[in-house]
Amino acid sequence: MPRPLSATIHTAALANNLAVARRYAPKSKIWAVVKANAYGHGLARAFPGLRATDGFGLLDLEEAVKLRELGWAGPILLLEGFFRPTDIDVIDRYSLTTVVHSDEQMRMLEMARLSKPVNVQLKMNSGMNRLGYTPEKYRAAWERARACPGIGQITLMTHFSDADTPRGIAEQMDTFERGAQGIAGVRSLSNSAATLWYPAAHFDWVRPGIILYGASPSGVASAIDGVGLQPAMTFSAEIIGTQTIAEGQTIGYGSTFTARKPMRIGVVACGYADGYPRSAPEGTPVVVEGVRTRVVGRVSMDMLTVDLTPVPRAGVGARVELWGAALPIDDVAQACGTIGYELMCAVAPRVPVRAE
Repeated sequence: MPRPLSATIHTAALANNLAVARRYAPKSKIWAVVKANAYGHGLARAFPGLRATDGFGLLDLEEAVKLRELGWAGPILLLEGFFRPTDIDVIDRYSLTTVVHSDEQMRMLEMARLSKPVNVQLKMNSGMNRLGYTPEKYRAAWERARACPGIGQITLMTHFSDADTPRGIAEQMDTFERGAQGIAGVRSLSNSAATLWYPAAHFDWVRPGIILYGASPSGVASAIDGVGLQPAMTFSAEIIGTQTIAEGQTIGYGSTFTARKPMRIGVVACGYADGYPRSAPEGTPVVVEGVRTRVVGRVSMDMLTVDLTPVPRAGVGARVELWGAALPIDDVAQACGTIGYELMCAVAPRVPVRAE
């Protein structure tokens, strides 16, 4: 029998969240971002819930091919573009759209022998300072792309660094408009946060990612109160043992937790080898039989321990929700000093996953 631990992917929640994104950006088309194996949810499992999208955005050629094999005939966008000339053969064969963010990529497209022109998204570095042409070089890059026989439609693109913070997008919007001044074309700027909170940045296409999976772009669960998003993943386990410890006794490796009074604890079949963060401190929320309680002691490779004081009747076999509908993943991530994105992507291959 497998360990009592599983991740459940909720197809209806994915469909709901896509509909929410469309409601917030009703005049835009949607690139549903499914990079990192659909943020850890599994590309094949997420696809049925997201197939009402207008296009998919991802990183890996293998995942793009898999989408085609799943039956997707619409647009697929390679968000980092391509890395070597042989990649362009796959782009051509499977009719992919690609980001172009550098002269090196432009040169490869100019030299490529293609069966048809490739649609591209020409990326501007408007302040994120990762990938893209600077505003000063953007027009020259656009003119070069327009002159390339291997390039079809050119979409103007950038990525916001602070749409989920008080700094906002005004500075980057100004930079983008300055660099793209006088250039006509389809525009794609908005990530999840801008999709929710900055309608002026929606333009022709938006690129929601984390909100499709029911979590907050800011990492704070309350930031999406009333938005209507639903968690697309439930990570759950069971209690496999209990202990009653006296005042002054400690729990786990390093004896990091000391009982301040007699208490009962539950041992949960989940640890950092399953993707639960080892960094989870005392007090990280967890839900046992519908009651919120806390992690106590250090997370082990295969187990973690929780305070059963608020749930006195819970014993072996009691259901434990590590995150899901009863416990927002952002609450867990915030306690651990990380973000929900990382927790989703970190669920280990050994965890059984099912879709419903």
